[in-house]
Amino acid sequence: MIDVQASAQEYFRKLIAQQDIEGLALRLMVSQPGTPAASCELSFCEPSDAEASDQLVKLDGFDLFIESASIPFLDAAEMAFEKDATGGELVVKAPNLRGTEPDADAPVKDRIEYLLATEVNPSLASHGGQVSLVSVTDDGVVTLLFGGGCHGCGMVNVTLKEGVEKTLKQQIPEITEVRDATDHSTGENPYY
Repeated sequence: MIDVQASAQEYFRKLIAQQDIEGLALRLMVSQPGTPAASCELSFCEPSDAEASDQLVKLDGFDLFIESASIPFLDAAEMAFEKDATGGELVVKAPNLRGTEPDADAPVKDRIEYLLATEVNPSLASHGGQVSLVSVTDDGVVTLLFGGGCHGCGMVNVTLKEGVEKTLKQQIPEITEVRDATDHSTGENPYY
């Protein structure tokens, strides 16, 4: 379960005290768990707002309710408040938030989709692009579909061969080739 470090507990106690509501607690949940878009959501929680299925964690001076469906994704998570020159920030480290990496013996399709979601698409997102898996043949030929800023981009071949294909081949030795199935002539907002 999540480790709420002393620095975070102190920070939360101060926030709760400022609200001046008797019995005020916090509620933690994960939105879109097990996906690359997963994120932790922390909110104030009055006693009547807690769900019956929530897990109650008693901390020093306040309670933390954790949504039951979020619990598996918060295993081995840590929450701390890290001070800096501007005051500080709350840091949540949750290694299982976005799901777990497939084993080396998992189907090639699963391993490709995981790498696209966790490594490739976050990189392409800086240019407004994304890529999705269309198919994988038995002889290791992967076909992808580019979207967003990559759809119609003049640099897509470089992205495909030097970025996506290189990343996939390095981590999944069964892959022999990566192809693009996108009709780039129909791209409406290419990055280049």
